[in-house]
Amino acid sequence: MSNEEDKLLLKNQLCFSLYAASRAVTRLYQPSLSALGLTYPQYIVMLILWEKDQQLVGEIGKAAQLNTNTLTPLLKRLEANGLITRQRLQTDERRCIIQLTDEGFALKEQCQCLPTQLLAQSRFSLEKALQLKDLLDEFLEITSQE
Repeated sequence: MSNEEDKLLLKNQLCFSLYAASRAVTRLYQPSLSALGLTYPQYIVMLILWEKDQQLVGEIGKAAQLNTNTLTPLLKRLEANGLITRQRLQTDERRCIIQLTDEGFALKEQCQCLPTQLLAQSRFSLEKALQLKDLLDEFLEITSQE
């Protein structure tokens, strides 16, 4: 087999490794998040709001790297579950501000242990996990500039 053909082997694809790793992480989180009534994308939105409450939908979408058409139904479910409120701005009704409810704030405490649990379940050392995160952050920074 030639070197050119090797480039198209699935095992040699960075994109597949990233895709499969992302799915593996989501699977590790799923049981814990399910017990809390959250999906992984909802958890990401909650992380964003725990960091800074009262954000516009566009700000959350940018931070979560989600389009509005994906984010809106997700926010509606979080609102139906009593974790957030959505309020249109009086100055511009096209814009909507998202705010945590008391229940949304309280959920943060229940989620404090999730990163530690994930690391333990992954059987990956903290050092390697931090190295991987740094490399991925660098990769994302470089690719987002293009």
